[in-house]
Amino acid sequence: MAILSIRIIGDPVLRTVADPVTDFGPELAKLVADMTETMEDVEGAGLAAPQVGISQRVFTYRIGGVEGHIINPVLENSDDFQPDEVEGCLSIPGLGFPVRRYRTTKATGVDLDGNPVSVEAEGMLARCFQHETDHLDGVLYTDRLEGDDRKAALRAIRNANYHAITEQTTSQRANSVKSSFGGGSFGVPE
Repeated sequence: MAILSIRIIGDPVLRTVADPVTDFGPELAKLVADMTETMEDVEGAGLAAPQVGISQRVFTYRIGGVEGHIINPVLENSDDFQPDEVEGCLSIPGLGFPVRRYRTTKATGVDLDGNPVSVEAEGMLARCFQHETDHLDGVLYTDRLEGDDRKAALRAIRNANYHAITEQTTSQRANSVKSSFGGGSFGVPE
């Protein structure tokens, strides 16, 4: 398994609708294992394949002792909403805003072997499924904000120095996995 580099806002893969998974082989198994390890390494609640630069409909999750993955997910959401909770995103580091999400959701899809998967979720797990499925549709949580929160988020994104954040994240992760993910100066003498 390997820790994967997480794509940051501005990367086109985060705004692209991911392709359905059609090949259920060892490459998919490695992707899911690597995504799970990456999610755990950064202490994330979920991780969608586009966040690691792979435009495929796969996400992993770990909320309150419930963990797994869903391939080619389809959500059936309730008609009512849960109270707005602050969400963050590994691809938009340092920001968090209250986001409106459906109270419950039923996620259906398949597992690594193509076997049907169905998970009914509420609370944070429902929020996670909706957030990660948004990634598969090229949607970021900031797209769901309204009014002053949306203005503040867009202003913060404009003013953020994501180059410095990326360098800091690279440095922190280099310490935990003994790799800088390209953070060094290849070909430049030290």
